Amino acid sequence: MAKQFVITGPESTGKSTLTKMLAQEYNTSWVKEYAREYLNKLGEDYTFEDVIEMAKIQLKSEKEAILKNELLFLDTDLTVFYVWIKEKYNKEVDWINEHLDQPHNKIYLLCDIDIPWEEDPLREHPSIEDRKRLFGNYVELLGKHKLSYYIISGDVNARLKKAKEIIESSI
Repeated sequence: MAKQFVITGPESTGKSTLTKMLAQEYNTSWVKEYAREYLNKLGEDYTFEDVIEMAKIQLKSEKEAILKNELLFLDTDLTVFYVWIKEKYNKEVDWINEHLDQPHNKIYLLCDIDIPWEEDPLREHPSIEDRKRLFGNYVELLGKHKLSYYIISGDVNARLKKAKEIIESSI
């Protein structure tokens, strides 16, 4: 089974940048964040059903990539959809909780909110209060499901260095 490292956390915390850098560093594949692609194609306000559809496609892409790789980096996973759905709709989705409770071979790299917010039309929570709350929601979720995680802080170089230390000690 592939060793999987999930880069997760609130929006505008450098997840995609870190994921790409790690995949290049280890010369392996990575699974892109599908939500961005979906929302760019949608061209209108999204619905709860859209978020569920994005989650299903993200999970499908993840499962396909696991079959092809010994080492895999995931630019988000269902943790992002859990927090998103809870924040936006105040709901929990049973199959997402069930998936997060299943045994797996994942280590989570939780990106901290200590880097500057970057404006993006797809991002919804620019305030520091929102960012702190959402970060806390990730910590709570990862703990609730007893998922192995490390907080990744600092500038891009510090984040890459810390992530590599964690990866090297895990593979």
